[in-house]
Amino acid sequence: MRMEIYRSNLRKLLFLTVLAALAAAMYMTVEVNFENARLLHYSLKIRAPKLTAMLIAASAIGGASIVFQSIINNTIVTPCLLGMNSLYTLTHTAVVFAAGSGSILAANANAAFATDLVLMGITATVLYSYLFRKTNHNVLYVLLVGTVLTSFFGSIQSAMIRTMDPNEYDSLLSTLVASFSNINSEIILFTVIVLAAVVFALRKELALLDVITLGREQAINLGVDYDRTIRRLLLGVTLCIAAATAMVGPISFLGLIIANLARQFLKTYRHSFLITGSSLFGMLVLVGGQLAVEHVFSYAIPVSVFITAGGGIYFLYLLLRKEK
Repeated sequence: MRMEIYRSNLRKLLFLTVLAALAAAMYMTVEVNFENARLLHYSLKIRAPKLTAMLIAASAIGGASIVFQSIINNTIVTPCLLGMNSLYTLTHTAVVFAAGSGSILAANANAAFATDLVLMGITATVLYSYLFRKTNHNVLYVLLVGTVLTSFFGSIQSAMIRTMDPNEYDSLLSTLVASFSNINSEIILFTVIVLAAVVFALRKELALLDVITLGREQAINLGVDYDRTIRRLLLGVTLCIAAATAMVGPISFLGLIIANLARQFLKTYRHSFLITGSSLFGMLVLVGGQLAVEHVFSYAIPVSVFITAGGGIYFLYLLLRKEK
């Protein structure tokens, strides 16, 4: 019976992989002039970094969301509750408010990325590691603090926006939503290095996720250093979300959508399947959404708007389904 379920999930993952590959191929080839070599090369050169960024962001957010839900032991939470999205918007607002939209930290994509990643990385490392020890390794307290920090960061940002020059605010708006338009290869490479380092550092903890979901007492009885494992995994989740957010901007509901789609589609407890499935669903959502943005709505609506609207509806569905 277990072998049948295992093979069934392998077939499902293969099916998702084929769909993701087809979506990626469509994104690279739709409305491309194959007869003109220069136009073909230019189109592929423009689209390749966008597609790569979407695949990386989907993998980072999908994997981090599954791990975060397993840590919290709740499938209707999302890593955005840790406050990284709000810190991102606060950082960009503070830069424009203090230095102006023409400053190097606001106008230069590489400088903005480095600033976002450093600030969010330091905040995650110092704040959440400290809080986890201070609250006697209580994950729910850390989650509550993250929710409070989200409101705190949002309040500061609102105060800055109200006193900001309207022209500066207009230039700021485009940086506060997820965008795949202004991504260069240097940012992509650095994000890959950061994510690979996080995964490598947490390879032992990730292998214990199936045991962690059994509960604290059972995991300790099986020889797992539960508190240390949870602390390192929580820090890894925050760093992954920070890297993805710094690269493309905040996508609040994406993790909630793709993690629950993976759980419903695969129906397994194995995190190797769930993380892979969540990442593949993320690729489908982002690539499909970006196709609609570029070729249906002509860039009038960012992809994050569709994800937020769909995520809100899907969240209500999950609440009603769980209540029943």
